[in-house]
Amino acid sequence: MNFEHTPNKSNIDNIVQKLLSKAKHHGATSADAVGTYGRSLGVVVRNGDLEDIDNSEGCDIGLRVMVGKRQSCVSTSDTSDASIEKLAERAVAMAKLAPEDPYCGLVETSKLITHNPDLQLYDDTSITPIILKERALEVESSTLKVKGVQQAEGANASHAHSEIFFQTSEGFSYGWMSSRHSVSVSAIAELNGSMERDYDYHSTRWLEDLRSTEDVGKLAGSRAVSRLGSKQIKSGAMPVIFDKRISNALLSALLGAISGPSIARGVSFLKDKLDQQIFNNKIQVIDDPQIIRGHGSRLYDGEGIIPVKRNLIKNGILQTWLLNSSSARQLNRETTGHASRNISSPPGVSSTNAYIENGSSSPEELIKQITDGLIISEMFGPSLNGNTGDYSVGVSGFKIENGQKTYPVSEVTIAGNLIEIYKSLIAANDLEFNSATVSPTLLAQGLTVAGL
Repeated sequence: MNFEHTPNKSNIDNIVQKLLSKAKHHGATSADAVGTYGRSLGVVVRNGDLEDIDNSEGCDIGLRVMVGKRQSCVSTSDTSDASIEKLAERAVAMAKLAPEDPYCGLVETSKLITHNPDLQLYDDTSITPIILKERALEVESSTLKVKGVQQAEGANASHAHSEIFFQTSEGFSYGWMSSRHSVSVSAIAELNGSMERDYDYHSTRWLEDLRSTEDVGKLAGSRAVSRLGSKQIKSGAMPVIFDKRISNALLSALLGAISGPSIARGVSFLKDKLDQQIFNNKIQVIDDPQIIRGHGSRLYDGEGIIPVKRNLIKNGILQTWLLNSSSARQLNRETTGHASRNISSPPGVSSTNAYIENGSSSPEELIKQITDGLIISEMFGPSLNGNTGDYSVGVSGFKIENGQKTYPVSEVTIAGNLIEIYKSLIAANDLEFNSATVSPTLLAQGLTVAGL
């Protein structure tokens, strides 16, 4: 099978096919293999001059072999014939010595159906170091134009191209190419000897969807300036608004808690919550693998299953686990097409384009409801007990007083239990699809805020 919609540039399909042939030759009962090729180019400027150019290119291959119900995984970046021969031989030898795993194995061939949707994951726009340098200089200049900004750091523009090819010993194969364009900058603002830092970053599949360098630089600068004069607040229980920059952290915790391997091991705080109400009935959580130009879009999962759009949470009720074939067998269920595959290990589990749907209120309307509260715009050092859902994280942001966003706040920790947090969540209407896991601004009630 050739690459979808675009020519195969790296020959990784032939390398993968050769690797599987060698694995069968050395005694593998069944096997699958994945090959990736990537090329990236990034330019960083400082004070109007070029600071760094990062140009990297590489090809990696990974092989999983099964001998009965024993399996092993090996990988390498050496794609020579001699290396492929040794890799296959070593993988089979390792599998024969591995303990039996009753749940390992390829997906049944009858479940592997090929299709050819054009998800527009690859933009073939020609990018040169000169173009990237100009873009980085533009974002730096825009940042420095913001009053109060003293310095712009890490003004960066980059472009990446990648290819993936997957094949099983049963003959199923697929491959596709993808691209990414990005721009970022950190701003340092100063007032009366006090300094604050903030940033902005944007990444897209297609260059034409990338926000302007002026917009990125201006936003990074204004964020840094707005944090000047930050202070601590008194401790207490209060409503907390999670800005959409960081609200996806709550969604990421949910995705981890409904991951099939976690459920199968019994180490999730949601292990007994399937088909139960865990959010209010206005919360909807979707996973959609076929969003056009989506950050997490994919034609197939890591085992060759065609993923489909799913309701993870419908009207507040947990609808499904995220399953690959191994965890599905353990739980006596069908795979949900959420297998993820890296080079050096068996298939894991990951979501695709996961998001919490918009609510009906704007962030400003949510703020107006709060007499005494906190807006979080940055988080660091999160701690989550996966078994209980107990959650704490250091934050900075802004105080809310009498329905108004007031002064900046720092050196604060919030804590609570995710089961209770999820029940209280109210979603705003500002969802933006700027990464694979996204959420609108979220309001949570009754969190413990530790300050002074």
